[in-house]
Amino acid sequence: MSFTERIKADFTPIVLVLIPVAIVLNIVVGQITSALSLPIFLDSIGTMLVALLAGPWVGGLTGLLTNLLWGLISSPTAAAFAPVAMTIGIVTGLLARVGLFRQWWQAILSGAIVAIALSFVAVPIRIYLFGGVTGSGADFITAYMLAVGRSLFGSVIITVISSNLVDKVVTAVLAWVIVKSLASRFVARFPRATAVAGD
Repeated sequence: MSFTERIKADFTPIVLVLIPVAIVLNIVVGQITSALSLPIFLDSIGTMLVALLAGPWVGGLTGLLTNLLWGLISSPTAAAFAPVAMTIGIVTGLLARVGLFRQWWQAILSGAIVAIALSFVAVPIRIYLFGGVTGSGADFITAYMLAVGRSLFGSVIITVISSNLVDKVVTAVLAWVIVKSLASRFVARFPRATAVAGD
């Protein structure tokens, strides 16, 4: 099967219905955590869920579209982080594909890996586009690090990794729990989900 055929096989009708549902979930939960100025985001639960059910490319597209649409609707900052959201979906899907979402402890490990992977994309965006401050609840970490003498680069790295570590571990576990809770007949409609649903 060619790469194009594999991509087409991933985007089944049920997946095309799932993507907008996941996008809405991401934005709604993300808006709530932003309004509460929480130090975590929880705005990629839908992206991770889609990645577990439908694979890395669908997960990546879901993350990308989420942030681009969010940017158009209300938050230009979200659009700037669209590559980060895409990275979350792709890495989650790849980790699921190699069997790192079968057990709860693997979901925790995978969340940590996702946090580290996205940092390579998020840190440059946060520094060069926003000067290290994006208006999120995690900014207090950057401010504290700067106040104690850390460089901007070091402060942003600590902020991105620490805030995303907790966030992505929690999000990965939640997504894993949701998939495990779904009826097996429903999960069977997503061939990629066998890497998660199997015991």
